[in-house]
Amino acid sequence: MKNTTQINGRNYEWDSSKGHDISIALSSNPDTASAWYVAPVKIEPVRTEQFTGSVIEGGSVNFNDITFNPHGNGTHTECVGHISKEFYSINQCLKEFFFSCQLVSVTPTIKGDDRIITRKQIEKLLQSKEDCKAIVIRTLPNDQNKTKRQYSDTNPPYLESAVVELLKERGINHLLIDLPSVDRELDNGVLAAHHAFWEYPKNPNLNRTITEFIYADSKIPDGFYLLNLQIASLENDASPSKPILFSLVKV
Repeated sequence: MKNTTQINGRNYEWDSSKGHDISIALSSNPDTASAWYVAPVKIEPVRTEQFTGSVIEGGSVNFNDITFNPHGNGTHTECVGHISKEFYSINQCLKEFFFSCQLVSVTPTIKGDDRIITRKQIEKLLQSKEDCKAIVIRTLPNDQNKTKRQYSDTNPPYLESAVVELLKERGINHLLIDLPSVDRELDNGVLAAHHAFWEYPKNPNLNRTITEFIYADSKIPDGFYLLNLQIASLENDASPSKPILFSLVKV
């Protein structure tokens, strides 16, 4: 179905039946991407003396318990509650779900043993004059192995904190990336990019979100999109999420 939306005073058309899903699903398959040494997702029927939650095992319905960690298993969206002493829930912080968005691809800069995405790199890519409220950062090289990669103890690429300062200057409130974290895997708990983006603890920003562990297929070109950021109604600092990109055409 075709729809029209206005962004920065311009009208754009988009087709709600042609979205690009950039999430990695929660799956009990042990080959699904994970990080932070978490166990694979566990999905298993409830079994008691009176009830079996599996039709194939003789039950009347499928009725599963699911165990997972939102930060380590699959695509998730988090709020400032991820690093705060105070309790903040993503379900209470994220109140809008459609945003103008730019998708950019970048090859991390090698510095010693680290691969870092720098402010200078992102600044060159954010040349669009469009008013974007979200950014999707796709790292290169990009292949479907990202949906299966076990990131624990691999020192994945990360953002220098100056990147999020740039995003704040540009009015970008929603940061999405295809890595398990915007910060270095082992940084002694500094979490510099997280703290800078949410301005915690001096001025906590409840409106900004970080979405990690996405996968944007290489068939999706860099450019300007409408982002639909979907989460579960979960009262926690982070929730599994399903970001969808819709191509925009000026009308």
